This record gives sequence, structure tokens and C-alpha cells, in this order.
Amino acid sequence: MPDASGAQTSPQEKRLTVLSGPSGVGKSTVVDAIRRDHPDVWLSVSVTTRAPRPGEREGVQYHFVSDTEFDRLVADDELLEWAEFAGNRYGTPRAPVRDRLSTGVPVLLEIELQGARQVRASMPDALHVFLAPPSWEELVRRLTGRGTESEEVVQRRLDAARIELAAEKEFDTTLVNTSVRDVCDELLALIRAPKA
Repeated sequence: MPDASGAQTSPQEKRLTVLSGPSGVGKSTVVDAIRRDHPDVWLSVSVTTRAPRPGEREGVQYHFVSDTEFDRLVADDELLEWAEFAGNRYGTPRAPVRDRLSTGVPVLLEIELQGARQVRASMPDALHVFLAPPSWEELVRRLTGRGTESEEVVQRRLDAARIELAAEKEFDTTLVNTSVRDVCDELLALIRAPKA
């Protein structure tokens, strides 16, 4: 785009925003609301080896891949981060994130703690936002109320949630998910803030 003198300038590169928090805290609900109401924010679609849940669509919630394809992505360094969680692997394709940031599009990643730590190491200027539950009891209620997973998987998620909650201090800021609308407003203000 031209500046005041008519010379071409590139759009201001945006800062990557990373949203993380324990399983069941409502990350997907918040991200779905942002995706629906604010299409200018680009959400990176992760790849995963887990099977789709009811209602999930390829390329919308995730790119669903085989273990072999995931191994190839890791070997070819095509993932910005990746992690294993509850017996499945998840990862963020690197190229689409860098492409959009460089053209001035705000990018949001919704990832687990292990992946957030990898992004911190490779992109230290990213803004890391921790989404916390109103209470431990509420988190337990949300995880057990899903009804989509076995008791063993729920227990693994609860065990992981204790570890994830203890990592809150590693993040730049914390938002408490008492209201999806309020959290979305707060997160959008952070995403749209000028890059320092």
C-alpha cells in the first residue's frame, strides 16, 4: 500500500497471539466465537492424528492426518510446534502462520502447553494468553459433562489440567473464562494491540 509520499510500503507485521489453557476450559468455544464474529483474525488450523469428534469438519476445526503423515511433517520441519496430548498428536503448520503475519493479518493459535512452550522458544515476540477456568470444580464439571470420551481419557485430561494450571505464570497474561463474550472482547483487544 502507498504511504504519504506515494511509495509502496508493506503492511505492519502483526504479532502472533497464542491461546492456551487446560482441556475443558473453553478454548474452542472462545475461538469459534471469534472466528464467527471477527473474520479478520486468522485462526491457524492445526493438524492432528485424533479422530474427528461429532460435528467436526476437515480443515475447519483440524486437518485430520495419519500417524505417517504427521511423522513426515515433523521430519520436514513443517510444524511451528507439535505436542502429544491424551494419546494423540497435534501440530501447527509453520508456513501459513508466517505468511499471514508478514502480510499484516492477525494470527491466533489455540494450542496446548507443550506447544506454547515451543512457540515461545521459536517466536519469542508472540503474546501468550492463558485461559483459566473460574474454579477447579467448574473445570471438572466441564470435562466430565462432555460425554464424548471414556473415563480413562477424562482422567488423563484432569491430570494434565493440574500441570497446565501450574504453568499459568509462564504466560504474558491470564483471562478467566466466566463469560465467553467478555473473554472474546478481552482477547480481541490483545490481538489487535499494536506490535511493540
